[in-house]
Amino acid sequence: MLAAPRPGSGQVLAFYEHRVGAVCKDPALMLMPWDDHLVHRGDGVFETIKWVDSKVYLLDEHLARMGRSGQAIGLEPPCPWEAVREIVLATGRAAGTPNGLFRMLLGRGPGGFGLDPSECPEPSLYVAAYEYAPKPDAFYQKGVTAFRTSIPAKQSYLATIKSIDYLPNVLMKKEALAKGKDFPVCFDARGFLAEGATENVALVDKDGCITVPRLDNALSGTTLLRVLELARGEISHCYKSITEDDIREAREMLILGTTAQCLSIVEYDGRPVGGGTPGPVSRRLLELLKKDLAQNGVSL
Repeated sequence: MLAAPRPGSGQVLAFYEHRVGAVCKDPALMLMPWDDHLVHRGDGVFETIKWVDSKVYLLDEHLARMGRSGQAIGLEPPCPWEAVREIVLATGRAAGTPNGLFRMLLGRGPGGFGLDPSECPEPSLYVAAYEYAPKPDAFYQKGVTAFRTSIPAKQSYLATIKSIDYLPNVLMKKEALAKGKDFPVCFDARGFLAEGATENVALVDKDGCITVPRLDNALSGTTLLRVLELARGEISHCYKSITEDDIREAREMLILGTTAQCLSIVEYDGRPVGGGTPGPVSRRLLELLKKDLAQNGVSL
């Protein structure tokens, strides 16, 4: 097993496994039990967190959301949250690089192949640190493309939990690759804009207001919520049910997420958005996010 091929192992910098209680460096040892309900039932939650220039961004906000997601399915970590926080930082220090990503997995735990959660005597906790290369400035200056995916938005009670079951998100990304587009965006059963595959979506309306889809069919993004807070008093925002007509009339269309930060969608379904180039709001929000990370990120 240790000698078996491990595609992508070169990206793994360090990882933590709760059953062992240690931070490890050898990717060949990053093995998950097949009977962890996280694996065969999708019974678990996750978070992705970045660090840039040895500063971890929105660490406590991500941990808090993971706690809410876990609470929604009756799942707590196998150790106190304060210890989870220290495990994440220790894993990042062991990675030994200025930039990287954490993938945190909290599962029901190993114990059987059934459906009953009581099979699992203890929850599982896995933290992996892996490579991350921030996108160059030219990427943000050019802007990206998006389209309406054929995959519908998740049901409300699932969309608001960051669960391991990301099959709809995977299918959205697969469709984007097949169409040669950068980002898919989905809509709910009423025809209202929900979210991207792994990011939030927002508009800048004709009055310059950041317009955010109501978060009943979308995950409350840590980046989204933070940038709205940072822009308060400078750029107004509101939540509303967004239709495709609103997109066609918008000045700007934004993608907001952990790795994307704030990207401008300059083309939607083959048509230009606004002037067809990144607008002033997307540039300003990106500037605010970068400054916030440098000033308020948690040092490794």
